[in-house]
Amino acid sequence: MTARIGERVDPGAAKVEIDGIPLPIDPELVYYLLYKPVGVVSTADDPQGRPTVVDLVPARPRVFPAGRLDADSEGLMLLTNDGDLAHVVTHPRFGVHKKYVVLVDGRVEPRALRALMDGVDVEDGPAAAISAKLLDVSGDASLVEITMGEGRKRIVRRMMDAVDHPVRRLVRVAIGPVRDGDLTPGAFRALTVDEIRSLYASEAGG
Repeated sequence: MTARIGERVDPGAAKVEIDGIPLPIDPELVYYLLYKPVGVVSTADDPQGRPTVVDLVPARPRVFPAGRLDADSEGLMLLTNDGDLAHVVTHPRFGVHKKYVVLVDGRVEPRALRALMDGVDVEDGPAAAISAKLLDVSGDASLVEITMGEGRKRIVRRMMDAVDHPVRRLVRVAIGPVRDGDLTPGAFRALTVDEIRSLYASEAGG
């Protein structure tokens, strides 16, 4: 149904879209951008009693991580109670890419970067980066920026192992168009409406 000028919207009952992209108006939905520290697991509960990403944000309303980072990795994660957006962010068909900056052993040569983009074999099937770029080389280590369109468990680490450059440090720096260079480990903030809509825009082909 197309809205008319002056018409009121019940935020609990209506789904509002502008140009086919959802406009988040339900006050019960929350969206947090968290910088996950090393040592924190990206689940809502952990049987081993380790700290979780959910422990780092307000307990109410209850939220869940959209995607994951392994305990040894750090960087940006989305936590929300909006299941529709979580699906958009995590399912590869919506095209919400994730960008990582990775410190690895050795001097990464152009052929290794090409292999990452062409695809390498890992235990559960081939995997390829959307892009792979060398940022810096210092001594016996290289800094590489990798953009991925999928999120299999420890996939970036396993891909770097496949090209003989084990990961020393891995940081996720962007989720689709959303980034924040000011967040420190353990800190979080609410997503803006524009950021939420920009993530949803992937579903609409934006």
